[in-house]
Amino acid sequence: MTDDWRADRIGAALRGENPTVLRRLTSGFAVIGDVQFLPGYSVLLVDDPAVQRLSDLPRAKRLSFLSDMDRLGEAVERVCGRLDRSFRRVNLEILGNTDSFLHAHVWPRYAWEPADVVGAPVWRYPRERWGEEEFRLGPRHDALREAIGSELDRLRSET
Repeated sequence: MTDDWRADRIGAALRGENPTVLRRLTSGFAVIGDVQFLPGYSVLLVDDPAVQRLSDLPRAKRLSFLSDMDRLGEAVERVCGRLDRSFRRVNLEILGNTDSFLHAHVWPRYAWEPADVVGAPVWRYPRERWGEEEFRLGPRHDALREAIGSELDRLRSET
């Protein structure tokens, strides 16, 4: 897998070339995060790269994006709760400080996290953690990807 898709994550998803896509949702794409130091980390990408803020969307699409964020968050919560007894909660964040396109982070949080960050925002993790090879998304995460995707399908059928 080349990293070319990273330069245009949304365009690559629209073209079917983004390998992190879990499912197409109503307002965008559920993707698994590039790094997995918190297993299950996922992101909701809006389906229009020109959209920079939630308020850029018409009200109906805005509510759809928030509903998709909720669905992805619940899928991650269910899967991570089943896979790890130390799972505590999911944090949902819409930031946009680094990538200007609208996206929402879904961070599972665990009791086994280091004491200095367990109660803090994920962004307090040391910078080197984000680039460590052992946490890069890869084939060892295939079962996790499958589980989150299947849970997204189940949640769709429950509505």
